[in-house]
Amino acid sequence: YMLGHDPIWFVVLSGLVFFAWGEIYSLFPSTCTDTFGVKFATTNAGLLYTAKGTASLLVPVANYMQQSSGSWDQVFVIAAGANILASLLAIVVLKPWRRTVVAQSQTQQ
Repeated sequence: YMLGHDPIWFVVLSGLVFFAWGEIYSLFPSTCTDTFGVKFATTNAGLLYTAKGTASLLVPVANYMQQSSGSWDQVFVIAAGANILASLLAIVVLKPWRRTVVAQSQTQQ
């Protein structure tokens, strides 16, 4: 990889990546409250945030895959597949469910 061995590019690009991951702190709580309501908003937002820590349990698996194959390609392909699956599940399952929940909350008011 062209920029993977240069420490300066590593620092610059790492900063850009972490800049892009800031939405977890601003969007998750509001999206969670809009979807599940305000009654248990902090509990639900905290539960969503634990996904980040739970995903860190997969780091040893990714490390083993990289060490055994000698390349990060397999790790990134599996991660991309997991992201595509999550996107499809959000569209197919979460979007219709959220539409139903919002409609029910509007009829109760």
